[in-house]
Amino acid sequence: MTKQTRRKFTAEFKAKVALEAIKDQKTLAELSLHFDVNPVTISKWKAEFLANMSTVFGGNTTVKSDDDSPEREKLYAQIGKLKVELDFLKKTARQLGIPESEWRP
Repeated sequence: MTKQTRRKFTAEFKAKVALEAIKDQKTLAELSLHFDVNPVTISKWKAEFLANMSTVFGGNTTVKSDDDSPEREKLYAQIGKLKVELDFLKKTARQLGIPESEWRP
């Protein structure tokens, strides 16, 4: 006897099923047979979809900033490195007696 594992559904699949349920073109029983999902589960997904659909147009920009995170970290690292180099060169120029007017723009 094999142990049955719980099925995991993607967010896209849940949204597709919930949209079909919202359309009311088919009954929950028909949707259940078509998508092979329990009617109670479809009802829960539909309710959750309706409760959270206002967040779609809420202007949530955190998704975009998450995509920029690796690039942003790389740029901050480069800025830090350049700052250290600049400070070192300023200190060295002063020690060598190079006037500030020659190395400062």
